[in-house]
Formats: sequence, C-alpha cells, structure tokens
Amino acid sequence: MSAAFLAAIDIGTYTNLSQGLSPKALSYFGHVFIKISQEAVDDAFLYLQQSFGLFESYFDVSSLNSIDDIVSLLDSGVAKVFVNHDQLGQLNSIDNLDQNRVVPLVDVPSASEASTAVSGSAFFDNAKDISFLTPLLEKSMGDPAIYVGLAEPTADTARQVARTGVIPIIPATALTIDTRTEPSLIPAASLLLANATSDRPDGLYTTLVTDERGFALGLDSTVTKTVCELWPGKKAEASFRALDNISQHIDEDSGFCHLATSTCFGNYVGLSRLQQTLQSRKESAPEGSYTKRLFDDPALLRAKILEEANELCDANTKEDVAFEAADLLYFALTKCVAAGIGLNEVEQNLDAKSVKVKRRRGDAKPAFAAQAGLANGEKKEDKQTEMIKEAAAVPKSTEDPAGIRDGRIAMTRYVTAEESPETIEEALRRPSQKSTEKIMNICRPIISDVQINGDAALLKYTHKFEKATGLTSPVLSAPFPTRLLELPSEVRQAIDISYDNIWRFHSAQREPAPLVVETMPGVTCSRFSQPVARVGLYVPGGTAVLPSTALMLGVPAKVAGCEKIILASPPRSDGSVSPEIVYIADKIGAEIIVLAGGAQAVAAMAYGTESVSKVDKILGPGNQFVTAAKMLVSNDTSAGVAIDMPAGPSEVLVVADKTANPAFVAADLLSQAEHGPDSQVVCIAVGLSEEQIGVIEDELDRQANALPRKDIVRGAIEHSVTLVVKDIQEAMQLSNAYAPEHLILQVDKAEEVVSMVKNAGSVFIGPWTPESVGDYSAGVNHALPTYGYAKQYSGVNLGSYLKHITSSRLTQDGLKLLGGTVEELARVEGLNAHERAVTVRLKHLSKV
Repeated sequence: MSAAFLAAIDIGTYTNLSQGLSPKALSYFGHVFIKISQEAVDDAFLYLQQSFGLFESYFDVSSLNSIDDIVSLLDSGVAKVFVNHDQLGQLNSIDNLDQNRVVPLVDVPSASEASTAVSGSAFFDNAKDISFLTPLLEKSMGDPAIYVGLAEPTADTARQVARTGVIPIIPATALTIDTRTEPSLIPAASLLLANATSDRPDGLYTTLVTDERGFALGLDSTVTKTVCELWPGKKAEASFRALDNISQHIDEDSGFCHLATSTCFGNYVGLSRLQQTLQSRKESAPEGSYTKRLFDDPALLRAKILEEANELCDANTKEDVAFEAADLLYFALTKCVAAGIGLNEVEQNLDAKSVKVKRRRGDAKPAFAAQAGLANGEKKEDKQTEMIKEAAAVPKSTEDPAGIRDGRIAMTRYVTAEESPETIEEALRRPSQKSTEKIMNICRPIISDVQINGDAALLKYTHKFEKATGLTSPVLSAPFPTRLLELPSEVRQAIDISYDNIWRFHSAQREPAPLVVETMPGVTCSRFSQPVARVGLYVPGGTAVLPSTALMLGVPAKVAGCEKIILASPPRSDGSVSPEIVYIADKIGAEIIVLAGGAQAVAAMAYGTESVSKVDKILGPGNQFVTAAKMLVSNDTSAGVAIDMPAGPSEVLVVADKTANPAFVAADLLSQAEHGPDSQVVCIAVGLSEEQIGVIEDELDRQANALPRKDIVRGAIEHSVTLVVKDIQEAMQLSNAYAPEHLILQVDKAEEVVSMVKNAGSVFIGPWTPESVGDYSAGVNHALPTYGYAKQYSGVNLGSYLKHITSSRLTQDGLKLLGGTVEELARVEGLNAHERAVTVRLKHLSKV
C-alpha cells in the first residue's frame, strides 16, 4: 500500500516519546521517515532488524559518505533512500538496484524552478512555502511520488498537501491518534483519508478487511470519514479491540463472517488452512499422536523435513513433484508453527529477500554440493581422493542405523584380548569429514583475498558466511559501548568467578626469577621470558555463545602482559556479538573484536588489514577451516605468525573400573559426544564383567535418549568405542597411544594413576571431577590439543603467551678456558669466521 504520509522519527528516541505516535500507532500506518547521519549507520542496521515487519522505512541518506553503506541499507530492507545529486549518479550505475527505490533530493528556491527541475520522483526538504506544489503536480499528476518535508506542519497544511497527492513528511511528535488527550497535534487519521472520496449516496466507504497476511476476510461499509473523529474516542477503541480480536477468532475457528466461516468468501484454503489446522493441533493434539510427536520431538521433525526434501529432489513427474512439495510444505509449516511463527512472518522474509541489491553467486554449500556431485556449482569429475575415515552423518530418520546397535544407542565394544593390535588401532582411528588437501584448497583463496584486499574482503566473507549483510565495519573497537556489556547479575557473577580461578592458576605458572647457571668458571648462561607482544585470540561463535573460550584465551594473555590483545569471533546474522564475549573482551583489555570467523578471521589477524592489527601469534580452537588456516599462515614466512597448536573435533577417553559410577561414566562420554557428529568418545573398561559393562551401556542409552541433541550424539557414537582390558597398565598404554584431548580417570586410587599418564591434553581425576569443570571454571585451560596432537603439544597455558630468551656472558678467564674448545669445533665444521671470532679475542688477551 502506498503511503498517505511519512511520520518522521529519530531511531534513538522513537520508542520513548512523551507525545505523538507510539511505535504501536506507527505500525497502524506502516511508513516512517528517518534522517541518517554517518555516525548513526550502525544504529540504523540495528533499527532495521528490530523494526522488521512493522514499518516501511524511508531513509534520508544524503549526508552519508559511502555508497556501499547506502547499498547495504537498501539490502537490509530500506524501502527508499533520498539521495543527493552525486549519490544519485553513483547509484544509477549499480546493477540489480531498482531505481524506483532511489529518490533525489531537490533544493530549489522557487515554484517555477521546482517545476523545471523535477522529471520524476523527488524529495523536497524543510519546505516552508508549499505554493511550488501546484505547477509541479500539474506536470507529474501525482505519479511518480513527490515527498515534501514540512518545516512548520499544521493540520491544515498537512491536509492541504495530502489532498494534492503529495506525500507529506511530518514529525511523529506532531501527529496523534487521540485528539482528546493531544488536541494540539495533527490527527493522523485525517491524513489517511485526506484525498479519499465515496461513490455511495450515503457517503460510506467500502472497506476490505484482511487478516495479518492481507488475506481478504470480507467487505464492510461501516467506516466513514467520521473515523477521523471516532478513532481516538471510546467507540473507536472498541473497534480496534474488535480488529485485534479478529485474529483471535480466526485462531479459534470462529471466523470473520456471520455465517461462521473464516471469511465472507468461504473457509481458508491451501497454506492458510494448513496453518489454521496446525495451530489448533499444537494446542489440542492428544499425547502420543503423530502430530503431537512432531511438535514435541525436534529430531523427528528435522528428520521428516530432510526426508521430504530428498524425496522432492528425486521426484520427476508433475504429479510427483506436486505431491512431494505438498509434503515438504506440511512439515516446514509444522516447524514454523512449533516455533511460534506464522505465514505472515515467512512472507515478510520473502519480501525482504526480494529487495536485496547484492547478489550471491548461488552455489550450494559444500556438503550439499558434494552429495549432488557438484564442485563450485559445476559437475565434478570422479578422481582419486585421499583415503580418510568419514564421520557419520547426523541421522535423518528413525530408521537410520547410525549409533544404533541392538535397538539402542550404543558404542561398538571390543575385548582387546580377543582382537589383533591392528583391529584396536583401526577402532581408535579418529573420524574426519574432509581430506586435509580439500580443506586447504578452500582456505587458500580466502586467505589470499584477505591478505590483498583487507577490510573489503573480510566484510565480504562475513556477509557471505555469517549472513551479517548489515555490517559496515569488520571490527568492534574498544572502548565497547556500555549497552553491549549489560548482563544478568548471575551471568556476570559466573564469569567473574571463572575469571578469578583461571587468573590464579595461570598466575602461579609465572617463573619466580630468570634462570642463571655458571656452566664453568667465567661462563654464565641465563634464560628469561618476555610476553608475546601481539596476540590474536579466536573464539568460535555465530549462533553459539562461548564465553568460556574467551576466558581461557584472554585471561592468560592478560596475566602474561601481552601489549595488544585482539579477539576474533563470527557475529550473528544481525551483526552482533554476544554480550558475554564483549564483557570478557572488555575485562581482558582487548583492543578490538574482529567480527569474522573461519579462514578470513585467521588471515586478518595474521597479515593485518586497515582495521585489524597484525599479530605475532594466533591462539584458539575452531573448526577444520580455522585449523587449516592457522597451519597455512604459520607456514608462510611472510606472515611471521605462530600458532598455539593444530586442533580437531572434541574427544574424551574415560578409564573406568569396578569402583566407577556407571551414570557418571555415561554422562562424561555424552558430554563430548554432543559437540558434533565428528567427535569421538572412548571408554576403557578395566576388568569389568559383562554385567558391569551392560549397566554403563544402559545408562548411556537412557541418558542419550533424554538429550535434545540426541541426533548429534548418535552421529558421534557411531564411531566411538568401548575397549575391555584386563588391567590398569593395559588401559594406560592404550590411552597414551591414543593421546586424548580429555582423559577422565574414574578408577580406584586415581591420583596414583596420574603418574602413568604420558600423553593427554588435560586429566580429570576421580569421580567428582567431570570434564565440564575444566571447560568452564576450575582454573585449568580448556584450549587443548586434539586428534592425537597431545603427543607433541601442550594445551594453552601461560607459556603459550611467553617467549624465552637466553643470554651468555663470559669473563676474560672464561674465554681463555673455553676458547680452544670452540676453535676446534669450528675447524671441524669448516666455519673459519666462527673460529676467527674467538681467535682474535684470544690474541688480544695474550697482549694484555
């Protein structure tokens, strides 16, 4: 619907006005006007997220410096932008941009000049004399639209302008829907009907009543021009309550029409009818029914959606395509209703997508492209690929066997005495989802792009991968806005306690003094430490909130005294970062938060961009792309950057004997299995009987089926194993060969067993030490080597942020004593200059 007027608002204050149109009242009319300054661009994107579906927003962007900002605002859903002459020229050259969404700002001093200057839609701001409108309208006939910002709006001038077909722009603070309480303001309803006329003898207006989707419910003729006076009155209030109740009546199947049908044109059909049915069944479906199970079991609903999508892809005939599409729509709408979402919200998102200016290439995501035999949108040729053990996919239906053995969720069991060493070695092989070379080939061009194009490339990939198309800056800089640091008191307290414990443990790792050793008389060697000056900390994020990783990486950096701390974390689709991470970034003194993830974030920190300082070392866990990118940049001598360690999917190994609580063992195994289908968990049962092992397996099945991420757990359990061994010596031999990220000892005299640990990221000793306490609050670090790298690497600790420098100091006597030895070894190696550096000094001493 075209606008009768635009209510001008300020995005910082419009929700708290003391007079004028409230946000609810604004939504009745649906069109607002906002002047955007360069400083308010970020707030504008946030406003667009918050007001989505409520208003059509018209932005005056004539003061903005960046065309990219204007395009991004249009891409984020701005209905139209009012631009200056220079901006207009640049926007005219942009592909995919509907030029009807761009309105030029015209600044003319007289009516005659206005008429000659305007050939299309135009915006006149701060108009004090509206006499120029008459010749202008004679020329344009009201099409295309003319927008006029009134400098001193009154009810008469506003109506006069509206009657001409021009769209007046009036401050929301000058408008009202209640003239009884705000008699000095302009009645907004009078502008709505300013140029309306009735073709009926009784002067009534034919009115089409719709539901929230615009679906016609019926015709009425009860609204007349007196709505302008009735709106703020008691009768009008009753009318609005009735309007509000229409949707409630529809939900209860009572309908709009007096014939007890949903509409005057009969009952709802198609998707509207399905939505109505599903909403009713959500409230009243009997326990145990298929529909009730769909609403109560997200895993089942997910499986059905994936199943029907696959069947639609395989359908060929018109009849089959229509049939399978209907099935898919049924389950997709069930998902929406379960989430409290209606078709109107789905259609609002479709409308928002239709106004997108920026266009993606449209390739399928790699996992789905691979299933269809595609590579980068093209058919791929068969070729020899690296041999790897593939991770089990997330189960797609209850019939999928992943993680199911003998009808229950269970790990594969091996009795080591009955199997060959090769069989046990194969059973303990970690899963992987992609070959190393495939991942590297995906990461290389991203890293190169960021290295060459800096911020522009970084933003491009954040828009692409995180869908945060509203972001205009790739960083959030300190000092961080206070509003982003606001947390519930209980969350703040939990973070502060964890911070203090991590600080204490890592502070205790400081070396009390430099190491000084006199290796022989007159020869002194020493070693001292200095912090790595600039560190980049990668915190996985996006839809997840991982403040624990920010703590584990940030606190040791602060303890070590690193001069520059940079956090990188992928933002949510609205461009925001969780306040927990911002709070921790502020607490550790981070300079910026890089709003990016994956290889692009690693590249930005490794090479630096216009907004991101280059760092000397990158630390932190991540997915296979983050790990690959860290390894690539660390091997590039031009980057000059180190990394903490390579990492892979999460894992745990639990050693349990007859003293272990089966419920504790099962809970510890599942705590890592829920991370993802590529995780692996291992239970080593020491001297347990068939019955004792069965109790642990029963607990695992019972607890797993109660988890909301059961489908993820099943994927991990598919390649997880229980090894039955004869004694603790064999158990620890296998554990050391596996080198787990997390090792849990639920055995008798667990403290004594610790001395047998040769390879592990972190050890959790005894029945009262679940791995979870290490993940969050005990004080030890949870950034640990995985995938067997515990054989070569330590987890993150204070030393990860320090570099050790050695020094030597020799006296004259010391050089006389040691010089001959050095000369002899230099001659053996044929390094004559090395020999001379000593000889020249010894000759000098001989003359003294």
